[in-house]
Amino acid sequence: MTQVLPGAPSTEAAPGVPLAARARGLRKTFGTTVAVDGIDLDVPAGSVLGMLGPNGSGKTTLIRMLLGLTRPTAGEAELLGHAIPDEAARALPHVGALVEGPGFHPFLSGRDNLLRVAATEPLLGRRDIPRAVDAALERVGLADAAGRRFRGYSLGMKQRLGLAGALLLPRRLVVLDEPTNGLDPAGTRDVRRIIAELHGAGATVIVSSHLLAEVEATCTHVAVLQAGSLVATGELAALLESGTGGMDVATPDVDRALDALRAAGLTAYRSTADEPGVVVTESGPEVVALLVRAGVAVHEARRRRARLEELFARLTEETS
Repeated sequence: MTQVLPGAPSTEAAPGVPLAARARGLRKTFGTTVAVDGIDLDVPAGSVLGMLGPNGSGKTTLIRMLLGLTRPTAGEAELLGHAIPDEAARALPHVGALVEGPGFHPFLSGRDNLLRVAATEPLLGRRDIPRAVDAALERVGLADAAGRRFRGYSLGMKQRLGLAGALLLPRRLVVLDEPTNGLDPAGTRDVRRIIAELHGAGATVIVSSHLLAEVEATCTHVAVLQAGSLVATGELAALLESGTGGMDVATPDVDRALDALRAAGLTAYRSTADEPGVVVTESGPEVVALLVRAGVAVHEARRRRARLEELFARLTEETS
C-alpha cells in the first residue's frame, strides 16, 4: 500500500496525463522471498523520476520488470503505452537503459564495444553508427580513452561507457540504475548535466540512486520504496512541502525570539542556516504577530520546506 502524505499528490497521474511507464499490482517473488509487493506506479511523460530506497528495497527488480528483463509474478506493466513484456519489441527501441552496471567485452576497446552495441539498435542506420558512437563517447567524457581496452577502464570509466550506450540516439525514455556508481565529483556533475539535457529535450528519465542530494537537484518526481513496497510517490516539490511543518523566521534577535516563542508554549530552536534566525514547529500569521509584539525584528518568515534526506528517513523509518 502506497503512503500518500497529507497534501501530497496521488500515486496515479491525473486523467489525460500521458505516461511513459505504468505499473499496476506489480509483484515479484523469488521462492518465498517477496522482492516487489503489489506496486502501483505512474511515471508522467517528460518527468525525471528519482527511485529511492535502501538496499534490498526492490528498486532494481522493479526497473527490470518495467523493461521486460524480468517477468512479474503478478500484475501488469506498460512502457510508452505498450504492454511489457509482451510488446517489449515495440517500446524498447525508444528506451536507453543502464541497469546493474555495464557489461562489455574486456579485450575490446571502448569504441569497439560501443560499435557492437550500436549495430543492434534498430533505429540507427548503418552509416550513422560511427557518428553516433563518437558523439556518445564525447558526451560522457570518454573520447580520449575510446581506444583503450575495456578491461583497463576504472569503475567510473566503465560506468561512463554504459551511459554512452544508453545515449547512442535520441530516446523517449532513459532508465539509469545507480548511474553515478564509481564516478568522481566531475563525473557526477556530468551525469547531472546529461539528465538536465534529456529533460530539456522532452525525454522521460527514471533514476535509481542512493545519493539523495543528486535526486533533489535533478528530479521532478520521486518514488520511495521500502521492503518491496512503494511507500510514497509524487511530485518532489509537493512531497517536500507535505512532509514537514513549521516556519523559518529570519531575525537578528534570536535569543529574544526564542524566549518569546517558548514562553507562549511553542517549540522553537536556533536555525543552522547562514542567516540568523529560528525554526518554529508551528506556522501561521499568529506566530509572526507574537514575535512582533515581543519586539522581535522579523526580516522574513516562510513555511519550512523539508530536505529530501529528512523525508526519506521519515518514510523508511515509519514503514520499517
